[in-house]
Amino acid sequence: QLLEAKANLSLAQSRHTLQLQQAKAQMNNMVPKKQFEQLQTSLREEQCKAQQLQEHFHLQAEQTCRQLVRTQEEHEHLLRAAVEQAEGLEHNLSSAEAVLAERVAQLKDAQAQLFKNKLLIEDLREENRGFAMALQVAELKQKSTEEKNQLLEEQASALKQLIGKITPASLS
Repeated sequence: QLLEAKANLSLAQSRHTLQLQQAKAQMNNMVPKKQFEQLQTSLREEQCKAQQLQEHFHLQAEQTCRQLVRTQEEHEHLLRAAVEQAEGLEHNLSSAEAVLAERVAQLKDAQAQLFKNKLLIEDLREENRGFAMALQVAELKQKSTEEKNQLLEEQASALKQLIGKITPASLS
């Protein structure tokens, strides 16, 4: 039983070591907190830029409308310029929104990975507690077995002495 307990303990320790290595490898694949914070800061900056672009677009549109009222010729000329500018701004805004959407997706993926890793770490901690308890039980069994062996050795020694005393008496 002691050998079996030692073998089970060794197997459990090997599994635990493997799981710790896997958890460390997964943790290495996570987005570092500093990078996560940088991404958040960059996201905020991009949102501010998008807001500024929108405000700028609205101001430009208002100015263009005022100029269009003045003359029909200016109207045609300014209308073409405003359309070109609006397309450029819309393109910039679309690009900024696409970048923001991509960064939001990255952050969500990073958060999901962090959550999964936290759950995995918690599972490993729980398993460690189980291994520690199993180790304590095995150590107690080993100590009990050693005490029983000591008692048996003492009894065997006493029997040898008794046989040693009985044997010469019976031969004579």
